[in-house]
Amino acid sequence: MKNIVLFGPPGAGKGTQADVLKDKYNLVHISTGDVFRFNIKNETELGVLAKSYIDNGNLVPDEVTINMLKAEVEKNADANGFIFDGFPRTESQAAELDSFLAEKNETINGMIALEVEEDVLVGRLLERGKVSGRADDQDESKIRNRFNEYNTKTAIVKDYYDQQNKYYGINGVGSIEDITVLISNVIDSL
Repeated sequence: MKNIVLFGPPGAGKGTQADVLKDKYNLVHISTGDVFRFNIKNETELGVLAKSYIDNGNLVPDEVTINMLKAEVEKNADANGFIFDGFPRTESQAAELDSFLAEKNETINGMIALEVEEDVLVGRLLERGKVSGRADDQDESKIRNRFNEYNTKTAIVKDYYDQQNKYYGINGVGSIEDITVLISNVIDSL
């Protein structure tokens, strides 16, 4: 199995790349954002709770996120591997993911981080907000709050994987195809 954490700040292109990579490597793409949006749209208990955090530009608490992720992995027990997109977001989530995978005699093979300057990302998110209708992509102050959350709570996850020699930084600016090639080179080396 190949288990990849696709990492980067909001708007870095994780979802776009995951869509390409899941087909190329026959992996299951688990996007916490997509799962949250599904639950929000369908007004499930988890969705209502997640919406209250997301609408304010905050991260959904670990326990809710971890339990949802475990359920998604269990639903796809026969997979060739997973692309985790938007998870883990904290060091404690990363440790919990490692423990959960170890129970299945699996591990994270690598964390691939898409690195993009914040001002570029703000522009991308505001543009995405015009077509997606996502409230969290339409207000620059909420977007900047998401970056603050990312920088203070999430970016340290890079260090967690770097200490395991599993961190791979990729320039996230360029054509989708060029970035896919850079990511594929990393995946092929794992």
